[in-house]
Formats: sequence, C-alpha cells, structure tokens
Amino acid sequence: MSFLRSLLFSIPLIVLSTAAMGTLSLVASLFDGTGNTQHRLARVWARMLLAVSFIRVRAEGIEKLDPNGSYVFAANHASYMDIPAILSQLPQQFRFFAKKGLYKIPFLGSHLKRAGHLPVDRSNARASLKSMSEGARIIAARRISLLLFPEGGRSPEGLREFKEGAAYIAIKAGVPVVPMAIVGMRALLPMHSIHIRAGRAVVRIGDPIPTAGLTLADREELTRRLYEEVARMLAVTAAGRRA
Repeated sequence: MSFLRSLLFSIPLIVLSTAAMGTLSLVASLFDGTGNTQHRLARVWARMLLAVSFIRVRAEGIEKLDPNGSYVFAANHASYMDIPAILSQLPQQFRFFAKKGLYKIPFLGSHLKRAGHLPVDRSNARASLKSMSEGARIIAARRISLLLFPEGGRSPEGLREFKEGAAYIAIKAGVPVVPMAIVGMRALLPMHSIHIRAGRAVVRIGDPIPTAGLTLADREELTRRLYEEVARMLAVTAAGRRA
C-alpha cells in the first residue's frame, strides 16, 4: 500500500508541483536578478514536496543561527529529500553547488543559473577550486549563505569522508561554518528508490564554528572537526540519548 501511494499519488504530485513552481520561479527570475524570490518560491516547493510525500520535518538548534547572518552549511547527504528538508527549515537565503552537467538540461539549467546557484565540475580540480573561490566571493559580497554536502554526493549508508570544500570556502569568506545532520531521511527515501515512505525526519543544526583568524592551512583540521560534529549529531536520538 505504501509503495502504491508513492507511485500513484506522491510521485505524480511531485512532478506536477516541480513543473508548476519551476515555471513560477523562472518567471520571477525575469524581475528579480538576485535569486531571492526564487529561493522563497523554492521553500514553498519544498514544503509541497514534503506534504505530498507525507514526510514531516522539524529543526533542532535553529535558535543558534542569526537570521541575518551568513554561513557555510555543511550537511550529510543520504536522500533526494535532503534539500527539500533543509529548504523547509532554514531561515537563511542560501545557494548551493550543482553538477555542471545539470546546467545543460533545458529549463533546469536556466533555473539554476538565474537563481544564483553555482556550477561545479568535480572531475576537474582546477575548475572545482575556481568554483569554491567564486562561492567565497559571493558569500562575502552578497551576504548570503552557501550549502554544501562535503561527502561529495549521496551516501547509501553511514557517513563518508568529508572533502575540504566547505572549510575552504568558510575560511576564505570569513564566515562561520555550521555542521548540520539530516536524521531519518535515508529510511524514508533511500538511494536508487522511488518508494517514498511516510514518516518523520530531523534537521539537526550544530553550533556555528567561527573561522576568524584561520588560514587555508587550517582547512584540514576544520574539516575533521566538521566531520566529527556531524557524526556526533547523527548518533544522537531525538531524546538526546546515544542511538
């Protein structure tokens, strides 16, 4: 029954809502070049996706964030529903990196570019470094936040080793980096599955880690600290006990 609901109800409504909100976002981009309106529409889209999927998300630690502050958010990544979960909860205007190939897809590529998201070529180290430097520049100049998944992609189980991009950008932009754990979403929509299960997930926000006084030589240690914080939050149940 759960699979049929996913196949016949949730997935068709996700496709329809994505097409409808994507069209609105594209139209909005003609009048707002900052990407802020598109981001607000993306929040509505995210809540629609979660609602039709019967997934309830709550945030823990949101009070640790300054609504007007700029951050680099570093989260684990286990499900396609991670981004809707984060969009539905974070008060910040944020952008994220998207694979360069996505920008070649009609409609989607135009939306990503107009919304201010950043392309990244993970197969080219020099191009990837240039993208990270551009991300740092945008954060510093526009006072917005950036979301990264330091694992480099979705993980089918556990927590993979973190890449140094989040630490690099945060140090270079001079903004705090925030460890973030998405708990429970992997069970609701695993990798390589179209079976969306109803349930609850938590976006757990850690203490912002200041980068003032740090240099790029400190990025390895900062990456290690980020990894440990995300791993710790994933291991803690909603009641605050070790899982």
